[in-house]
Amino acid sequence: MTPTAIALHQVDKIYTNGTVALQGVDLAIRKGEFVSLVGPSGCGKSTVLKLIAGLGNASSGRLDWGVSKGDRALAYVFQEAALMPWATVVENVYLPLKLKGQSLRASRSRIQEALNRVNLQGFERSYPRQLSGGMRMRVSIARALVTQPNLLLMDEPFGALDEMTRGRLNTDLLHLWEQYHWTVIFVTHNIYEAVYLANRVLVMAAHPGRIVAEVSIEAAYPRTEDFRTSPLFNQYCREILHHLSTGEAVSDPVASPRPTI
Repeated sequence: MTPTAIALHQVDKIYTNGTVALQGVDLAIRKGEFVSLVGPSGCGKSTVLKLIAGLGNASSGRLDWGVSKGDRALAYVFQEAALMPWATVVENVYLPLKLKGQSLRASRSRIQEALNRVNLQGFERSYPRQLSGGMRMRVSIARALVTQPNLLLMDEPFGALDEMTRGRLNTDLLHLWEQYHWTVIFVTHNIYEAVYLANRVLVMAAHPGRIVAEVSIEAAYPRTEDFRTSPLFNQYCREILHHLSTGEAVSDPVASPRPTI
């Protein structure tokens, strides 16, 4: 069995106003796995990521790590690119290294490697206003990758993009994951995106936030457009939609419309 990267055991999260964000969440993510969390707004998907990232504490339950604290290298990609508008692409990617006290000169090669990974060669001196939405998100991903993570947390990073750009970035992300063997936890509202990317899809419901189903995606990598248009792909999408519906998770479970194939 592949070792566990992170596990949550009976985790609850209750805010001071009494809102129960999570209740009884059990999940285990294996090293090198790509896991998608799907569910409606308010079901606790982002809360799970924040607890794993250490951006909050569970009200009860526990988090168990499969690696020591010194061996954890975690990066977080948020819903918005959140770039500094006055800074160039290089300066934006450099930010996490700057916060660690590393000089720009010493970081140049790592920054360029991260930009090369996301196909942004030639845009090093550009400013965010000069970039498309997809390119700005690539900068955000490069800023995460420059830290050389082994666990990548992604909170709906492509949700604001058009379908064509989202599809290209999905494929690029999978190529990077296959090459560098990160553990990825990916939050999305979009069933189709979740199925295309993941080894496993965890379906969450709201009020309180909880996991109501787990679907293993038994499709080989690398995944292509052939998989997106296959009967197997549609079967998985229907299965997840069923879990969302029976779990009373969402009234409109597919964030972006897609014609039935």
